[in-house]
Amino acid sequence: MGKMAWLGIVAVFGVLATGFWALARPVAADDLRSMMVRDVEKLPSTAPTITEAYGADPLQFGELRMPPGKGPFPVAVIVHGGCWVKGFATRSYMSPLASELTAKGMATWNVEYRQIGDKGAGWPGSYLDWASATDHLRELAKRYPLDLNRVVATGHSAGATAALWLAARGKIAKGSEIWAADPLKIAGVVAIDGPGNVHDFIGLDKDICGQPVIQELMGGLPAEVPARYAAADPVLLLPTGVPTSLVASMVLEPEAAEAYRKAAEAKGDKVEVKDPVDVGHFGMMFPKTEAGGMVVGLILKAGGIGR
Repeated sequence: MGKMAWLGIVAVFGVLATGFWALARPVAADDLRSMMVRDVEKLPSTAPTITEAYGADPLQFGELRMPPGKGPFPVAVIVHGGCWVKGFATRSYMSPLASELTAKGMATWNVEYRQIGDKGAGWPGSYLDWASATDHLRELAKRYPLDLNRVVATGHSAGATAALWLAARGKIAKGSEIWAADPLKIAGVVAIDGPGNVHDFIGLDKDICGQPVIQELMGGLPAEVPARYAAADPVLLLPTGVPTSLVASMVLEPEAAEAYRKAAEAKGDKVEVKDPVDVGHFGMMFPKTEAGGMVVGLILKAGGIGR
């Protein structure tokens, strides 16, 4: 994709609604390509069963949605995107996806976390938030019927990178600031249009996000802080042993998704790539559309529902 096309994606992360979209009519393909985060936030969603903190910071919390019934239920850890930067997006635009998954029998844990611009964000804070939020499922499982053997990590855009990393945490070398002795095991990953190769995203990040966010997120370039990238970049932590689905579109281009798949499969991992046509970056976050239904199906399948 040329630089002008990349520059056009910057608008995708804007905070203003397009204005022409309405919930009352079907969403056409042309509309899906134009959707932005605020359009997704307008979709219907259900109230969470509980909103709970996983840490002391005000942004360290998540929304648990439980299906009806006795369970135990597989659970999806859902991580929102937004260029890792405060002001682009919050967990709210992932609520329609969480609600759809819960309606189909899957518990969901839609998490908030610190982003660049928040106190303590970046390295290692944002990574520690993703980790702590996921491990907090052990506490939630004491009170709710969650099947911790069927935990799926999923995320959109920057959250897709987090989802891939959550599956790889067990590969981090001891001594890293983001190492954990007993990370919660992930059974499957669905990474939705976000980079799995962080160091190669340097340069593209400025065009897409309007600023060089990777360097700020990591606190330096790869040559300056190589140990951080070794612990934080999903592609550098392969193999994970976790079945993974990559949904490619505009931020994760199909070519980059195929490169990740080949790198993972060369090391014995199982990775599939899905490439929905003409849906843009946010179009696949509309659960009732064909592309959105495909994403929902991938997550349910990863959790053992509808195999």
